[in-house]
Amino acid sequence: MSDQYPVPPGPEGPRPTRRLVRSRDDRWLSGVCGGVADYTGIDANLVRLVVVLGTIFGFGSLFVAYVVAWILMPEQ
Repeated sequence: MSDQYPVPPGPEGPRPTRRLVRSRDDRWLSGVCGGVADYTGIDANLVRLVVVLGTIFGFGSLFVAYVVAWILMPEQ
């Protein structure tokens, strides 16, 4: 089957769609890292660590991306 065609539903029915949203439960500031962690299936503390290190070593560029995600991502 080609990648351009959607995957047919399995025997249990159609697959639920995942949305990238800010977490209401796993949040420190705005829930962006918790939402990314839920979406990717990794630990939220690891996402937070990557954001902090990326902000420090990236001269603040990841902080700008965090603020943009805070504005654009809908809340759960």
